[in-house]
Amino acid sequence: MATIKSAEENISSPDTVGNTSPDHVAPPSLHQKNIFARIRHDPWFQIILISFIAFCNPGMYNALTGMGGSGQVDSTVSANANVATHAATAGAALVVVGTLYKYLGPRLSLLIGGWTYALYAGALLNSIRVKNGGPFVIASGALLGLGAAFFWVAQGTIMVTYTNDQTRGRAIGVFWVIFNLGGTIGSLASFGLNYHSKSGTVTDSTYIAYIVIMLFGWALSVLVCSTESLSEKYHGHRIAQESKAFNFGNLKSTVIQVLRIVFDWRNLCLYPMFYNANVFYSYQQNSVNGLTFNLRTRSLNGALYWIAQMAGGLLMGLILDLHHLNRRTRAITGWAILFVTGMVIWGGGYQFQVWDDKRLALGFKQDIDYNDGSKFLGPMFLYFFYGAYDSFWQAFCYWIMGARSRDPVVNAVVVGAYSALKPAGGAMAWRINAEKVSPMKQFAMNWGLSIGSLLVAIPTVMTIKKSDKDLEDDNSVDRIEEPEKN
Repeated sequence: MATIKSAEENISSPDTVGNTSPDHVAPPSLHQKNIFARIRHDPWFQIILISFIAFCNPGMYNALTGMGGSGQVDSTVSANANVATHAATAGAALVVVGTLYKYLGPRLSLLIGGWTYALYAGALLNSIRVKNGGPFVIASGALLGLGAAFFWVAQGTIMVTYTNDQTRGRAIGVFWVIFNLGGTIGSLASFGLNYHSKSGTVTDSTYIAYIVIMLFGWALSVLVCSTESLSEKYHGHRIAQESKAFNFGNLKSTVIQVLRIVFDWRNLCLYPMFYNANVFYSYQQNSVNGLTFNLRTRSLNGALYWIAQMAGGLLMGLILDLHHLNRRTRAITGWAILFVTGMVIWGGGYQFQVWDDKRLALGFKQDIDYNDGSKFLGPMFLYFFYGAYDSFWQAFCYWIMGARSRDPVVNAVVVGAYSALKPAGGAMAWRINAEKVSPMKQFAMNWGLSIGSLLVAIPTVMTIKKSDKDLEDDNSVDRIEEPEKN
């Protein structure tokens, strides 16, 4: 069986492609195409494009859920919908999407998944207009989960594969800024639209605005390109055309390789971190923001949360791109940042939860306004740093996936595992939140899982190769092998 080799082995300089296999070079006609086509097939344009698509779809979804209870008086419906969303994503991302990505490609994956975000926002709008609209919200949440699996596997594969080791961190940082700009703008818009609202739900116009933006982002997906059509600026692996034929031989080979990658011990050590990546949200959004502040202040806090995500993702990305450090040292540095900041931020969170438990016992709920001075500032800054820590976490997870392999199909499988385990943890956390488990117990679970999963990841962090050359020379790293040609 012939193993896909790196195009970089035959690259004579960063800007030229040498004597490479036809499977690994851009189509010759690409150089004769118009300027729009050349820009569209540039790897960095694709990074920015997927960032804007994420801005419109999950970015707006984050703004909606970040208001606490998705803007609803009773957060139980949205919590149960989130359980359905995360559970469906977990099942589809690993079992279906990771395996089929090679055949579908990123464009079709995004088109299949993107429209479900608008459907979910429409279901929330319907629920405030129609009695007993909760079941439709939960059903649309489950469908969103299936769509999100296709979306996030495609997004993650583009982000960690289309750039190289010198720019991967910045690509993740740029994505995190643009993506979370969606949540920031959405939350600020909600703050303005609901500034004079004293009710517990958002206005109809808020949901309608989200739906329009989500559908626009879905339409942008038609511009996404797969690796085999990228320009010569892309130096990673390209998917061989014959391997994309959907037949029994190819599918059998793919399933075997997927299983080998999924159960690689180095990936297994990362799975607790992947599982924990969405556990934070239910506690932070419904218990911290949702129970403590009134509606307009929740919207303002939501904007600050996503601003913190932007800053945190960019900062972590820049640190992981420090060129004077080898790749393993950067991995260790990123891990250390997560450990130290985790202990500090969750330590502050403990003090807040002790204080808030006393308030809840006295009947104070959803009462703090941004005009309340110091009573607002402390919890607001904590919520801000919660957002920054989440972006540290996810940026590091994505970076370490890309640091382990440069093959888009391999990365799709690992991103699929990430996209499966992350919502599995989220589904567990949202279910606990829906069952009204005490905020302190939810907090303790968050802190314990964060630090525990970091400790489990140490063996993988220590085995990260120091350079791309070491990665290519190591036969133990993940690679996809293609069926022999007849």
